[in-house]
Amino acid sequence: MTSEEVCFLPATRLARLIAARKLSPVDAVEAVLDRAQQLNPSLNAFAHLAADQARAAARRAQAAVMAGDRLGPLHGVPITVKDNVAVAGLPLGHGSIAVEPVIPDQDAIAVARARAAGAVIIGKTTLPEFAHKVLTVNNAQGVTHNPWNLAHSPGGSSGGGGAALAAGIGPLAIATDGGGSIRCPASWNGVVGLKPTLGRIPGEAMPDGFGNFAYIGPMARHTDDLALLLSVMEGPSPADPFALRPPPADAPVTVQGMRIGWLPHVGEHRTDAVTAAITERAVGALANAGAEVETLFAPCFEGLYAVYAVLASTARAARYGHILDTAGDRMTPTLRDCIVQGRGWSAVQWLAAHDRRTALFRAVQALFERFDILATPTTTTTAPRLDSIDPGYPGGYPAWAVALHPFNLSGHPALSTPAGFTDDGLPVGLQLVGPWFGERRLLVASAALEAMLGLAEHRPPVAPVPAHI
Repeated sequence: MTSEEVCFLPATRLARLIAARKLSPVDAVEAVLDRAQQLNPSLNAFAHLAADQARAAARRAQAAVMAGDRLGPLHGVPITVKDNVAVAGLPLGHGSIAVEPVIPDQDAIAVARARAAGAVIIGKTTLPEFAHKVLTVNNAQGVTHNPWNLAHSPGGSSGGGGAALAAGIGPLAIATDGGGSIRCPASWNGVVGLKPTLGRIPGEAMPDGFGNFAYIGPMARHTDDLALLLSVMEGPSPADPFALRPPPADAPVTVQGMRIGWLPHVGEHRTDAVTAAITERAVGALANAGAEVETLFAPCFEGLYAVYAVLASTARAARYGHILDTAGDRMTPTLRDCIVQGRGWSAVQWLAAHDRRTALFRAVQALFERFDILATPTTTTTAPRLDSIDPGYPGGYPAWAVALHPFNLSGHPALSTPAGFTDDGLPVGLQLVGPWFGERRLLVASAALEAMLGLAEHRPPVAPVPAHI
């Protein structure tokens, strides 16, 4: 097996080969580290590549295999972690030069659970400063590139994780989603990403546990791998009010007879013609497999960006405003503008936004009285060229992410799965949304599409960065 073949193995198969002593964790991790060192100059996907720590962990994993120890489900599997999630002993930089990175002395709960399952962390991936937008560029690492076409964005804010996955740098990634930050890069990089139900994976680092709309979630190249990482990270925690109890079991479901509500356009924005056609074909494949598909328009999704903007910008003003006051000249201009906007809302407007959030939740709940899942294009367009992006705040986000931030507000699980490719080779994602704790049905539909379309086997043509990019 070549080094590249090892790098593109699914996590589930990689773990089986390691457990059967057919592949060494040391060799697996070394292959992925070599690929990271070769391709990161083109992609700029890593804030910190933890090569020495990963090699030491791989040696410990190998010793456990040879000793016949009981192995976890991710034993020896390389994984990346977004640079806004704590990993003990590694810098936590948040993509910022306005503050000094800290070195946490303990892992985030989700990271600790992945490590306990045997995962080997190879590095921290890039994000926009404090994860404030769906484009991965910051003053600390610069611009992250899309492995399918280096002139295009990988999305964000989990853009480094999405780009690394697509390029074969680890089969799994731990990411976060505060307004589409897992699903946008999943779509634009041709991988799978899940924003879980609020509380399914504990978010103990979120300052507001009760009004929270940001989530830790898994990304992967394969749906089965995504399900595996979800199973490792989920579960109760006393640190998160929404994670006090175990997730209830979702009823068994198959694509045959699944009731799908198909929204080709969401809210007031239109999906571009190419994206709409590709995602509609993917929904048609589910219909051919026995799903019952009904096209609908849901007015509850109209005008929601204004609601999201109040909540997101006030949160950033409260948490990062002191940095603007002391080191604003070192802060990303779009984050500065977001904080200024957040300082302008009144308490009445903030509470009205929370009320609208509750109304949205109830409206989406009503849809699930008719449907098992909802399906939408993940974003209204494919990955934009880096030289065509509006550099201002909020830029293209309100239109691109019109189908994303509603489910951050409502708490419903939402998954992006590959739907196809454009004629010029850019990936397109289909978003699947379920009722609270309905992740299982999303995974079933995603796995069915993966089997029917065969897109998980595609590999991007990563190349050195041309001088003009």
